[in-house]
Amino acid sequence: MPVTSQALKQDLDQLTNDQLQQVADFIAFLKFQDKRRRTILDPSQLASLATDFAEEDRIFAEAGMDDYAAMLAQEEHQ
Repeated sequence: MPVTSQALKQDLDQLTNDQLQQVADFIAFLKFQDKRRRTILDPSQLASLATDFAEEDRIFAEAGMDDYAAMLAQEEHQ
């Protein structure tokens, strides 16, 4: 069954405010999903980003391991 904008408008006119908000949220989701789907990632740009953040990632990983080791040591003493 084909959908027409006129039929949709008539259906929208019969909805409550809460239902209209749900429709608006769904439309926003569809727009976001479509935009995300059309995004083309450049592999060279991704490689550059990975290189740029590699040192920061290493520092966070080491800090996390230090925290984890300290937590394990604390549990052993309890």
